[in-house]
Amino acid sequence: MRSLVGERVSLLVQTISAVSVACTLGLAISWKLSIVMIAIQPVVVGCFYTQRIVLKSISKKAIKAQDESSKLAAEAVSNIRTITAFSSQERILKLLKMVQEGPQRENIRQSWLAGIVLATSRSLMTCTSALNYWYGARLIIDGKITSKAFFELFILFVSTGRVIADAGAMTMDLAKGSDAVGSVFAVLDRYTNIEPEKPDGFVPQNIKGQIKFVNVDFAYPTRPDVIIFKNFSIDIDEGKSTAIVGPSGSGKSTIIGLIERFYDPLKGIVKIDGRDIRSYHLRSLRQHIGLVSQEPILFAGTIRENIMYGGASDKIDESEIIEAAKAANAHDFIVTLSDGYDTYCGDRGVQLSGGQKQRIAIARAVLKNPSVLLLDEATSALDNQSERMVQDALGRLMVGRTSVVIAHRLSTIQNCDTITVLDKGKVVECGTHSSLLAKGPTGVYFSLVSLQRTRY
Repeated sequence: MRSLVGERVSLLVQTISAVSVACTLGLAISWKLSIVMIAIQPVVVGCFYTQRIVLKSISKKAIKAQDESSKLAAEAVSNIRTITAFSSQERILKLLKMVQEGPQRENIRQSWLAGIVLATSRSLMTCTSALNYWYGARLIIDGKITSKAFFELFILFVSTGRVIADAGAMTMDLAKGSDAVGSVFAVLDRYTNIEPEKPDGFVPQNIKGQIKFVNVDFAYPTRPDVIIFKNFSIDIDEGKSTAIVGPSGSGKSTIIGLIERFYDPLKGIVKIDGRDIRSYHLRSLRQHIGLVSQEPILFAGTIRENIMYGGASDKIDESEIIEAAKAANAHDFIVTLSDGYDTYCGDRGVQLSGGQKQRIAIARAVLKNPSVLLLDEATSALDNQSERMVQDALGRLMVGRTSVVIAHRLSTIQNCDTITVLDKGKVVECGTHSSLLAKGPTGVYFSLVSLQRTRY
């Protein structure tokens, strides 16, 4: 856009001025020769323009044709240990040779095209120059113009043709600029159905945490044909822990997304404390909800800064941060680090292990002190020792608040007040750990527990 409104506009003004001055001076010096030169000027402009556009497009197509081989080479270099371990060097070289065959054919075709087009344009330019010289010579012989006037006109119109071609070559940039402007205004004009700052939304001072799904139909916007929930209903009691288990794709994480109102159901209602979630002031509601996900996101700052993200305000005492870390079983490992709470986490927490990142995420949730705690497979990626520490921290955090626990490892949710089993977006079983096991081999939960015991 800067190029469009800056350099390109100045070039357009320059071109219009040059054409106006050239035509005016040309007609004043010799109108007969000027008319001939103006008549063949489109050919000159077309030749200059063709040369620039063809060379530019050939360069772009060559780069695009090499994309696949470049990706393969980059993957081979980044995964050199795997390739060496499987002795696949020859195979990778053969694959690289195969993906180069297409670009090679394309380059040969482009080279022939470039040669023909450039040769044609050069020939036409030579022919137009010959015509100008021939007609100019006839006028000089007839005494109608001087040789000085001829060369003035020749240089004037040739340079003008080059300027016009330069301006014509910016049509691609104008198209790009137009697309950029369109995409920017499309974003600015887009309206969201989930408005976090709803003016007339209900602002809760505190919430009890009674959550209810009533006849909910839902499909993700990117996959509207895949129905996740159909007439789905579930009750999550306030102040109690509810575990949601089931095979992959049964809709467990979707429940978390709907409670956080990352999405709205197609039909039905999600209620919190008896009120439709869509009637709340969303940003205020989320201040009472804490989320600990399977892959905790840590920002590229210090451990202290990452824990403080959970605070309701910027004024947080050091003692509050330490207490939150202790509650999350994170304080002991933090103080052993060289910089303690000022230790830099790195991009996405790369400097810390999975268990350490998870405990910092829990400390962030502790500091927030939410009324509703959402745990989306918070321990599934941890080793046994880290899992025990994280599970102990979660157990203390879940006391006295509504907790929704999504888990694959069923051993981590045995102490939950209620266990709900999903299958293909439907509730198939509900009860405590012992009551569900009492159903025996015919029960879905019993089968899941038996399968995991066999596996581990």
